[in-house]
Amino acid sequence: MIGAGVFVAWAPAAEAAGTGLLIGLAIASIVAFCNASSSAQLAALYPESGGTYVYGRNQLGAFWGHLAGWGFVVGKTASCTAMALAIGAYLWPAHDRIVAVTAVVAITAVNIGGLSRTVAVTRVLLVVALAALVVVIVAGWSSPDAEVGRLLPIDGDLFGILQSAGFMFFAFAGYARIATLGEEVKDPQTTIPRAIPRALAAVLGVYVVVAVTLLAVVPASDIAESTAPLRLIVDNSRIAPLSRIVDLGAGIAALGVLLNLIPGISRTVLAMARRCELPGWFAHIDEERSLPLRAELSIAAVVIGLVMIIELRNAIAFSGVAVLTYYAITNASALTLTSEHRRWPRSIAVTGLAGCVVLIVALPVAAVITGAITLTIGATIRLATTARTTPPSDAPHS
Repeated sequence: MIGAGVFVAWAPAAEAAGTGLLIGLAIASIVAFCNASSSAQLAALYPESGGTYVYGRNQLGAFWGHLAGWGFVVGKTASCTAMALAIGAYLWPAHDRIVAVTAVVAITAVNIGGLSRTVAVTRVLLVVALAALVVVIVAGWSSPDAEVGRLLPIDGDLFGILQSAGFMFFAFAGYARIATLGEEVKDPQTTIPRAIPRALAAVLGVYVVVAVTLLAVVPASDIAESTAPLRLIVDNSRIAPLSRIVDLGAGIAALGVLLNLIPGISRTVLAMARRCELPGWFAHIDEERSLPLRAELSIAAVVIGLVMIIELRNAIAFSGVAVLTYYAITNASALTLTSEHRRWPRSIAVTGLAGCVVLIVALPVAAVITGAITLTIGATIRLATTARTTPPSDAPHS
């Protein structure tokens, strides 16, 4: 979650709601918490690769599981595209797409080295990203232009604020990776339910501090027009020469997200292929590396293709539609849990489901239409595929 989202999502959110993005951030965090709670209790019940693809399949039926899996795959592939483009935008704007492609290739090489190596590298990237955010915050409050009064009045109408929440949700969605790696985590029934809400709470604290700092230093209109909004804070401070540290931190943070996001997608592809809802070729596990190598390499190839044709903000919006659909199914699945398996009140899942639907509708119309078409294509592919094969059944938990 401490990735490119915290460096780039402020711009479209500010364009939608101005200073009202603070309310959007609060709404996004509430929806994310509800989603995290539902994900955590379902992950404890189903500690296997696939996330909501598995949860929806067992709790709601095969169609809803497939829709969740397809939404995750296409939405997070768009997220990977956004991450890669963010790397290029911060590190070398004049050649952003070339840098983005290079980043995807490099991260894929690290990932196929094995998960233990991935975890070690992720820790290093996280430290660098947090250090860059510290520079941003220090620079902001040392700036002569810093003024808390800039946060008022609250701009934006209700629809704009909800749209900003949809954009800000993009920065929160990283907790899904914990659930999708269920087969590779020690004691998943205990570890996953603890890890997801704790990670979310820690990240929210970071985001609030960054948001307040950004709005206190930079006018909302300038934030909306920038492709690198956090760089504006340092540029307006007494330590402007350190702006390159922010650029480096943004690039490193995005690399960290890619490092975990591509494996998460490949595990969902693996789970779907095991049930014949994607070509069985993707179900192969490389014996030497103990990972779905074919799925991982295929996802990387698709991301490289998208990097060459799509824009950053469009990638964020489309990702939001698909991923929020995924979490709507997560919450609907959690609603079917019995008291024996329920760890949080049903009202949390109800709030999460309603919140996901509202944020989807609030996102740009083009993204909603494109997302709906893409999800429909996925459902059509499933109908065509399952007509020729008989996937293994799952016994639902009532």
